[in-house]
Amino acid sequence: MTFLNPVLRGMYPDPSMCAGPDGKFYLVCSTFQYFPGVPVFESEDLINWKQIGHCLTRPSQLKLEKNNTASGIYAPTIRYNKGRFYMVVTNVENIGNFYVYTDDIYGEWSDPIKVEQDGIDPSLFFDDDGKVYFISNGGDSEGRGYIQMSEIDIATGKKLTENEPLWYGTGGRYIEAPHMYKFGDYYYLLNAEGGTEYGHMVNYARSKNIKGPYEPCPANPVLTNRNMGGYQLQGAGHGDIVQAPDGTWWFCHLAFRQIDKYTMHHHLGREVCMEPVVWEDDWFYIGSKNTQPEETVCKGKVASGYNEKTGYGTALLEVKVPEEIAEKHTFAPQNFSYTKTFKNLSTKLDWCRICNYDESKYELNQDNFILTAGEKTIDTGMGSPTFIGIRQCEFEEKTEVVAEIIESCSSEGKNPEAGLTVYMDPGHHYDVYLEKRENKTYACLKATIGPAHSVNGEVEVNGKTKLKISSNAFGYTFSAENDGKDTVLGYCDSKYLSSEVNNGFCGVFLGLYAQNGARAKFTEFKTEHK
Repeated sequence: MTFLNPVLRGMYPDPSMCAGPDGKFYLVCSTFQYFPGVPVFESEDLINWKQIGHCLTRPSQLKLEKNNTASGIYAPTIRYNKGRFYMVVTNVENIGNFYVYTDDIYGEWSDPIKVEQDGIDPSLFFDDDGKVYFISNGGDSEGRGYIQMSEIDIATGKKLTENEPLWYGTGGRYIEAPHMYKFGDYYYLLNAEGGTEYGHMVNYARSKNIKGPYEPCPANPVLTNRNMGGYQLQGAGHGDIVQAPDGTWWFCHLAFRQIDKYTMHHHLGREVCMEPVVWEDDWFYIGSKNTQPEETVCKGKVASGYNEKTGYGTALLEVKVPEEIAEKHTFAPQNFSYTKTFKNLSTKLDWCRICNYDESKYELNQDNFILTAGEKTIDTGMGSPTFIGIRQCEFEEKTEVVAEIIESCSSEGKNPEAGLTVYMDPGHHYDVYLEKRENKTYACLKATIGPAHSVNGEVEVNGKTKLKISSNAFGYTFSAENDGKDTVLGYCDSKYLSSEVNNGFCGVFLGLYAQNGARAKFTEFKTEHK
């Protein structure tokens, strides 16, 4: 019994999951500046996940006017209680901490209910006595971070008690991602520390009183890859635990895949990994015991990295399920190959736009998209350009689309432009596009890296042109096919789109866009990984 991590690939950071009433499991992730917000996934076996909707689909739920790629929707938590699902989250530039709810996981969610509590990464805990607690990170007057909690009225979001510090953690920086559970006689308080980068880790403590004092697990950190130098999977942390109906326990968490053993950059974003959980003496341990990492694309063997006190604690690309869990829990084979087209991609689930967009700029049909430029461009730091994209989920992909500028007018002296972009944020993206210039059309490649904008290649074309991108872990090759002739426009390194370069939180999107007065029609879209 083995499976591969990440189980959910591409930019799906800060996962939280819960068990539903029907034996199925539900998972949500952060979305930052993208609309709609907080995708919802469903699974029957915890290994294979299918998206079924979003929690935040209306402007009344998701206000993103002031947001950029480093802000917006942070770290949701999903919980189920007495027939109702709750999703609690932070909109860092707008409402702050709030939650929404639904009685139909496949339907719409409520408008936000605000909670007047500071901090981020909020969570709800429903205790056995009917009390409901709101938990987030916070800090004292000396600047020390901690996990804090208040009791709330779940019907209104009103606080019934003041914030109380529960635990200062183990001393790692950026204490965050708190989740509270009650298993048996103990309350368990989970957190993440070390920052959501290479020092990320999961810790927890327990107490028989919800208000503490909390006793740290003697084996903390119970999950981290911080000592796994050269291993492809890094940044393991920020997770959630659930028990399956068969009695087995599982832990989901974020991690990311770095480009190469000695190239410590990642651009696909933080992804969702799954680990088995075992219990010993009322402490739980994450991962497979005494497991050595396998050979990976990061060349060569690497040191173990698991917690020497217990043998657990490492996130692996290939997870061997412990025998006592494998005897009870089964899962379907994984399949990470895909071909995505206009016809098989749902416009409501797979495609994302930036911030609160102007719907009149988008005409989305089953076999074509027509996009009309607005005032903003994909270089704009805030606001919503005419852009619609999907996550890049694998290093090796081939993407193509036939583009045509069907109407154009100059915009503040800039030439009309429309095409296909590999987009990390306004300051870091690569674009293969059509440009109208003096009654001629050109296919161009442009690289934007911080303040530098470079046109790396161009060729004159006639009318409809197929724009193409081929990628591997190290970079992207861009080309244009017109009148039967394929012209390579250039190559760009993937590391310049990485979080290590742009200091952001997101992952790469493959997007269609129109700007500078262009109205463009896109057909024959396809992206595939085999």
